[in-house]
Amino acid sequence: MNTVFHISENGSGSYRFLAILRWVMVIIFVSFGMQKFTLQSAQGIAQFITNSPFISWLSLLGLRGEAYFLGVAEFAIAALLAAGAFVPVLSAASSLMGIVTFAITWSFFFTTPGVVQWSLSTDPMAWNLTGEFLFKDIVLLCVCVVLFLASLPRSLAGSRAA
Repeated sequence: MNTVFHISENGSGSYRFLAILRWVMVIIFVSFGMQKFTLQSAQGIAQFITNSPFISWLSLLGLRGEAYFLGVAEFAIAALLAAGAFVPVLSAASSLMGIVTFAITWSFFFTTPGVVQWSLSTDPMAWNLTGEFLFKDIVLLCVCVVLFLASLPRSLAGSRAA
């Protein structure tokens, strides 16, 4: 089986525009990574980490350690996304890492106490400002899914328009 991964930068037609999404995600991961090295950001993400069934183990690193760990991870994803513009397998791997990142981040919407209040009233799902902040991550998750699917070989991704 000859597996050939793809990158949007080498595509034609609508796939060429996916390069814009890649570079926007690089900027987003760099900016998110930089923020993790500030005390304000470290304090802000502590409530999410503590309540997460996926990354609560990061609390062992302490307030600044958990933020630094995530910041370095976000810088690494940004670097791999950038390299993925030239190396197809890195395009797929980094997009998958982005999917995992934003799936975990978006899970905070459900695992952080007080973010969402479910009720049977006229407003069945109400969230506070933290919830509004987290809700945007579903879009970033979807961008990473699109980049990942565009990176896959035709045999795995189904038919891919040229």
